[in-house]
Amino acid sequence: MSSDSDVEELLLLYALSRSQRKRVWVHDINQKRKDLGEYHRLCRELASHEDRFFTYFRMSQDLFEELHELLIPKISKCTTNWRTPISTRERLVICLRYLATGDSHQTIAFSFRVGRSTVGGIVKEVCTEIWNTLQPEYMPSLTEETWKQSKKGYRETWNFPNCVGSIDGKHVSIKCPKNSGSEYFCYKKFFSVVLLAIVDPYYKFTVIDVGSYGRHSDSGIFENSIFYRQYIHGKSLLPDKPLPGTEDPVPHV
Repeated sequence: MSSDSDVEELLLLYALSRSQRKRVWVHDINQKRKDLGEYHRLCRELASHEDRFFTYFRMSQDLFEELHELLIPKISKCTTNWRTPISTRERLVICLRYLATGDSHQTIAFSFRVGRSTVGGIVKEVCTEIWNTLQPEYMPSLTEETWKQSKKGYRETWNFPNCVGSIDGKHVSIKCPKNSGSEYFCYKKFFSVVLLAIVDPYYKFTVIDVGSYGRHSDSGIFENSIFYRQYIHGKSLLPDKPLPGTEDPVPHV
């Protein structure tokens, strides 16, 4: 019996040793990031070519630097005894490159020689901080004065009275999520989520709604948006006003 127990114990230990995969902190390929990674090679060369820089990042160098300065205190990481963190500049570059190309996290990871999960974490964090930083200034909460200024712009610029915004939807192609059926399959014959947006007369976004299923129509998405519930279903944008040369008040559009 003792012999059988010893054999069983040895077999159990062997099975456990086989099930434990060898893990390393940084893959051998990624250890060469500072020598061969895209940020440390290509991105530094782009600084000498403004046109190529814009094509790569979809923004000018001045705008990149301005955005980076705003984000430094929010996306920086502490250096530890175990490792040196990815710099704030490289984190922003990874995020912007993902947004500019729509490449997979794995593709971006290979290019910059970082882990796939690292790319996912960076994109999520940096996007969140970009929104939190820029939204109060560039997309503040709408007020009656906002609508009045938009109305004035449409009248003076486009000769369109009683108009406060232009609305449209954009299908953004995605990889079909698991177990989603046809929810994301749009009339254009690909899988998508919808970006619904309202812009002012100067092409600036005033309202956005992102993430609706691709199969839904623009009108259906609009009717289920927070904006619709707040400003259309709940209350009017501005009091009805007569069109030029008329007397009867009509709604704003």
